[in-house]
Amino acid sequence: MKLPQWSATRSAMWIAAACAALSLAGCTRYAEDPSGGIDAAQLAAAAADPANWLTYGRDYAEQRFSPLDQIDAGNVDGLGLAWFADLDTARGQEGTPLVIDGKIYITTAWSKVKAYDAASGAPLWQYDPKVPGETGPKACCDVVNRGLAAWGDKLYLGTLDGRLVALDRATGKQAWSVVTVDQAQSYTITGAPRVIDGKVIIGNSGAEFGVRGYVTAYDAESGKQLWRFYTVPGAPEEAADEPAYLKKARATWNGEFWKLGGGGTVWDAMAYDPELDLLYIGVGNGSPWNQAYRSPGGGDNLYLSSIVAIRPETGEYVWHYQETPGETWDFTATQHIILAELEIGGTMRKVLMQAPKNGFFYVLDRATGELISAKNYVPQNWTSGIDMTTGRPIVRPEARFDLTGQPFVGSPGAGGGHSWHPMAFNPAEGLVYIPAIEAAFPYFPEAGWKPDPNRGMNTGIDLSAGSMPADAAVRAGAAAATKGALIAWDPVTQTERWRVPYPGPWNGGVLATGGGLVFQGNGMGNLVAYTARDGKELWRFAAQTGIIAPPITYSVAGEQYVAVLAGWGGVWPLSPGGILSEQAGPMPNVSRLLVFKLGGSAKLPPAPPLNRRPLDPPPFRGTAAQVASGGYDFGRYCSQCHNDAAMGSTVLPDLRRSAALESESGWRAIVHDGALKDNGMVGFAPSLSRARVEAVRQYVIKRANEDKALENARPAQARAGTGKPARRTLS
Repeated sequence: MKLPQWSATRSAMWIAAACAALSLAGCTRYAEDPSGGIDAAQLAAAAADPANWLTYGRDYAEQRFSPLDQIDAGNVDGLGLAWFADLDTARGQEGTPLVIDGKIYITTAWSKVKAYDAASGAPLWQYDPKVPGETGPKACCDVVNRGLAAWGDKLYLGTLDGRLVALDRATGKQAWSVVTVDQAQSYTITGAPRVIDGKVIIGNSGAEFGVRGYVTAYDAESGKQLWRFYTVPGAPEEAADEPAYLKKARATWNGEFWKLGGGGTVWDAMAYDPELDLLYIGVGNGSPWNQAYRSPGGGDNLYLSSIVAIRPETGEYVWHYQETPGETWDFTATQHIILAELEIGGTMRKVLMQAPKNGFFYVLDRATGELISAKNYVPQNWTSGIDMTTGRPIVRPEARFDLTGQPFVGSPGAGGGHSWHPMAFNPAEGLVYIPAIEAAFPYFPEAGWKPDPNRGMNTGIDLSAGSMPADAAVRAGAAAATKGALIAWDPVTQTERWRVPYPGPWNGGVLATGGGLVFQGNGMGNLVAYTARDGKELWRFAAQTGIIAPPITYSVAGEQYVAVLAGWGGVWPLSPGGILSEQAGPMPNVSRLLVFKLGGSAKLPPAPPLNRRPLDPPPFRGTAAQVASGGYDFGRYCSQCHNDAAMGSTVLPDLRRSAALESESGWRAIVHDGALKDNGMVGFAPSLSRARVEAVRQYVIKRANEDKALENARPAQARAGTGKPARRTLS
């Protein structure tokens, strides 16, 4: 079946109809002049333009549903690779492409941008913002980038080192650039900007390191700052001049919270309702995580872990709903926000839906912020439910490790029941498709914790828990209990309709289509198509690498395409994922843009060999005191990139296999002095003395010898890919 020709004229007809339905002033401008640049009318009517993918979630409602139906349940088994493009950044790929008038635009790791002909794959241009390598350790969760925004004849990019850049869409040339963070602090940007009526809106990240969150609006033509909305109050001297919403927030904080940043970064989710003229932002976790240090004496700590509605014209606060008052578990509310209309109790409601980290699926009235319903979508043990009168979680006393001083193994853990990976909503089925995570986390409060303004995670909990030699059983148990799923969730009844279970937690974002399909990549290295109604698997493609990015779909000259960025990475492979990857075998990073169509006949080259150094460390000659000191410092300063318990991934060097372990002076030159800072391996002086750096080396040597002994005790066939270089076959 051939699609109608989704030409500019055809798209204009759909947009004109949508404009009339929306009753938006001036909305027919694009219908009358489809050759012009992207404007407010076109973005407001993006849902009615199936040929293109104009904004991060396809439309302002962020539903990630396309009405394209040429590819459907009856013919999806004929889907084949149309073309692919190898990328030059072998790190996590999390981006959502944009497609505009037959051209596809992507962002890659290290904030690079590339443009291709969307039908043929012919490269058009590329842009490298040249992010300094030493920015890498400021990012808690890999050097990823999630996408672009479009307005007029420009594209907009947030770079890892905190710049907002405008590019000419035709050439990729930089039009302007502004620094939107204090680059002396550990701010980063990984999320996609949004554009509303000529205003480019961008947030930032860095709460794990001690920063204060905000979103900022800039003029799309000039880059001039128009307004800034802080999510948490600042220093006392700011109190007199702060707006009313921050005065209200200040009463919910205690102690000298501003000295530790406060957190509340807006690092991902946004959505916009043009009719209500409300921008919805999801606010992140506290800085540090442990509220006993962040805000001694407690308090709700507004606006952490909240959905906040603001006016995009002025940045004026309208309403908020706080999902996790007094947040202390890294329970962000920055996860994907979807807007929809649902029939609830016989009445059509304009709702906002979110499945944040804390494990509950929320349905809110998006005009007022009223809580309509909430139900846990994954198992959870930190509450006994949500009080529907107050809208607050009923927190179990033992979950407040910050108050009890006792460890708490929480589920969901800091990775959340759902992370950044976008959901999708199919309005015909009335289902939200959630890339869910089931993983516990051990919260060990750290007595006498002190912040480090230079390097390392500032969480207020002991991140070395589980890293010691005696914790092997804990690690194995954590791996066994960790899994993922694609869950089809009914937001009206707050019940699960169906699920696809996965052995691992780190699986891709989701796309739903008018062909009755749901597309998702996964951590086992496949892109899969399921039936939207019952989750039956209909098609899969082996991508030679894990897929964590969300797919998109578009059409060119009447032909439908599905595209996805492939490339293993992100926080799970770099942090707790090492536990699972050693159990299931290593997953390589082979970063590519993959594009499919019916009858596509392109072939990937053979999978490259996974070359890993043998696990052959020098003998351990350290002391128990060095192992204890080095284990603590590894957890706080190294694990964000080199994995818990030094069980390294395939994305960054596995330190157990590093040649640098052989030499104290060579290790010191790298870890203390920063000899490889341009590669992203910064020096940790003055945070760590030379003696502490040597203790980290001895800890890694100890761990490497332990794992070598375990590996040698395993059957030879089970060691493939974990010792000598081997090829991993994915199917």
